[in-house]
Amino acid sequence: MLAEDDQSLEEYMAHLRIERGSSARTLEAYGRDLRDFREFLERHDGSSLSTADRNAIIAYEADLAARGFAPASIERHVSSIKGFCKFLVREGLAKHNPADTVPLPGKPDRLPDVLSVEQVNALMDALPESDKPADLRNRAMLEMLYGCGLRVSELSGLNLGDLVLDDGYLRVFGKGSKERITPISGAALRALSAYLEKGRSQLQKPYTPVNSAVFLNARGGRLSRQSVHAVVARAGLAIGVENLHPHTLRHSFATHLLEGGADLRVIQEILGHSDISTTQIYTHVSRAHIREEYLAAHPRAKVRPESA
Repeated sequence: MLAEDDQSLEEYMAHLRIERGSSARTLEAYGRDLRDFREFLERHDGSSLSTADRNAIIAYEADLAARGFAPASIERHVSSIKGFCKFLVREGLAKHNPADTVPLPGKPDRLPDVLSVEQVNALMDALPESDKPADLRNRAMLEMLYGCGLRVSELSGLNLGDLVLDDGYLRVFGKGSKERITPISGAALRALSAYLEKGRSQLQKPYTPVNSAVFLNARGGRLSRQSVHAVVARAGLAIGVENLHPHTLRHSFATHLLEGGADLRVIQEILGHSDISTTQIYTHVSRAHIREEYLAAHPRAKVRPESA
């Protein structure tokens, strides 16, 4: 059984990598989820990945909740199982799909964190005004995360050949290696140009191989996602925002575009969302922001104090 599971898992990972174009992080997550499910099955009823039934999947869902997994994590685990079971049936490795009628667990709606325009301006104003390579690089990264709405993996994965600055755009490779065109202008373009002109050449070390990455670390290699996270978090502390995440700048970018009158379809295209429903979350963020502004500003919108 275990040998069959290993072979099925290996074939499924190859399918995701080759046919679906899934990223290394996605492959790692799917593999981890399915191995955890297999370990549960061994404890639960001794079945395998290819022989598990619907009841076992529902029991696994309950087990994840008992172990303290968040609703979003449970949903991802069940999605991993659904994808795997569908693959087994399609490839003739199983006759039935036990996960087909298992509903995805609901997760509470959670609006993304966003900064106000004033906070974004304060964040950029708090950055050091210097020609040090690291300072030029960090400013360019922050301006681009907010000014272009990039994911952190997209930012760290940028190569010099992806920059078409004369025409004002970037070639970005998002989830599943899907390519899209993202505009860049204004402060983001100025910061990137300054970094490329004055900073990057100093970070590129003569004793290391030529690196095509746009953003380099102190050793001349590609800057990692973890390093970008650290730079953003430090910048947030300067304006009193703890644990500032790069994705918060992406959320802020989309929300401020929408509030400025940009079409939702245009925002979807820039962000690289395959489904418009993913982009629509920003309409809720915008409405929440409008209500907060209304409650704070209108003299008769405030709750009247109870009379003594």
